Amino acid sequence: GGGAVADAQVRLHGVGKVFMAGEPPAPLRALGPLDLELRRGEFFAVVGPSGCGKSTLLELIAGLSVATEGAIDFEGRAIAGEPPDGIGVVFQDDASLPWLDVASNVAFGLRRASLGKEERELRVRNVLRMVGLSDFASTYPAQLSGGMRQRVCIARTLVMQPRLILLDEPLSNLDAKLREEMRVELKKLIKQVSISALYVTHDQEEAFTISDAVVVMDAGKILQYGA
Repeated sequence: GGGAVADAQVRLHGVGKVFMAGEPPAPLRALGPLDLELRRGEFFAVVGPSGCGKSTLLELIAGLSVATEGAIDFEGRAIAGEPPDGIGVVFQDDASLPWLDVASNVAFGLRRASLGKEERELRVRNVLRMVGLSDFASTYPAQLSGGMRQRVCIARTLVMQPRLILLDEPLSNLDAKLREEMRVELKKLIKQVSISALYVTHDQEEAFTISDAVVVMDAGKILQYGA
C-alpha cells in the first residue's frame, strides 16, 4: 500500500531476526527484513508453510523475542523483548491448568491486575458467557473437549481486555469440523469485543475465511499482502 497508515496499531520497520545455528555456528535468517502495518480493529492473518517465520513474527510482536534489526512499535511505543501491556497471546497448545476449574483458569491472568474481587468475578463471568462456557465455570479441563479447552485459553486472554490479540495456530490441534466451527466463532467473538487480531496459520483457506487482510509468507519474507 501507499504511505503510513494513520490508524496503524502495530508498525514493523525493517524488522529481521537472525539466529546462530549449526556447527560451526553460522547466521541463519529466520525473518525479514520486512515492513508491516496492522490497523486497529483489523483481523489480520499471516499464512505460510512451517518454518517460514510466521511464529517468529508473532513472538517479536508479543515481545517474547527481540528483533536482530529494525524497530517494532505498538500504539506508538517501542516493543523490545518486553511483553507490552494491551497485547494478549493464545498459543497452539492447550495451556489450560488442569488443577484449576474453568472460572479459576480464566481468572488466572488477572491475578496480577489490581482489581477488586467483584470486578474480577464480573469480568470472568462476562467472558465465560461470551465464549459459551457459563455452564462450565466449575468444571475441570480434563472433563472438557479439546474445543472447549481452547475456548478456556481464549477466554483467559480476553479477560485481560487486550487491545490486540495474537493467535498462534490456535485451532490446529482440533479436528476439521470443529476447527471450521471455532473459526467462525472466534472471528465473531473478536469482532464483538472490537479488538485487533493477528492470526497465524498454515491453512490458507482458514486465513482467507477468517481475516480482513492476509499476509502470505515464505522463507521469512512477505510474498503477498492483500486486504
